Amino acid sequence: MNAINIWLPFTSCIVSFIFAFFVLKRYLERKGNHLLLWGIGLVFYAIGGFCEAYYGAFGWNALVFRLWYLFGAILVAAWLGQGTVYLLVNRKWANGLMVLLALGSVYGLIRVFGAQLDPSLMTTSVHTGSELSGHAIVTPGVRILTPFFNLYGTVTLVGGAAWSAWIFWRKRILLHRTIGNILIAVGAIAPAFGGTFSRFGLPGALYVGELLGAVLMFVGFIRATTPMGSTLPGAPSQTSGK
Repeated sequence: MNAINIWLPFTSCIVSFIFAFFVLKRYLERKGNHLLLWGIGLVFYAIGGFCEAYYGAFGWNALVFRLWYLFGAILVAAWLGQGTVYLLVNRKWANGLMVLLALGSVYGLIRVFGAQLDPSLMTTSVHTGSELSGHAIVTPGVRILTPFFNLYGTVTLVGGAAWSAWIFWRKRILLHRTIGNILIAVGAIAPAFGGTFSRFGLPGALYVGELLGAVLMFVGFIRATTPMGSTLPGAPSQTSGK
């Protein structure tokens, strides 16, 4: 077995679990649905990494594949993105989208665990998500779900982080949140780039992208929640006599 196919996703798993711990700890201290949803999404990220590490060490089995496909390929981006929706969108709209996401997730769970798998396709070769979702699951309803969840997650997570960074930059306030949101946006799209390079035949690119994404989002979160100054360069002073 190629060690890179074991240790990279396993490291992503550990980083994601640690990240989830800090986010959920902050949720318990400050509440906020966005923190709860981010924490859940990061647990999904960690489960996906664990399944990939297991695959690298021992090869796929049916349960590992189903867990990876559900949490790593379908749900993770959408649940992280839903956290950003709660942060930026009117609560009524956010709650409505949450109901749809929850129903879609239950439906996805039923379809993934109810689908038939072809054992001959569960090989020990390096995989990409598109290859496995396109061939290993024979039920069309499962494959159709994936792009909808991922598109929703990408638009909300990446778009929300980029929008927040732009707002803070335009107002010339909260430099730490501007930098943090830029790092989160870049980290959120890193796995997609890794998957693209994997499809072009670069071994381990997906795992590098996933690890880089987890690290950048973690650093971005720490940066965004750790003040380093109240204004951006060129902003008027926020100092008052009070």
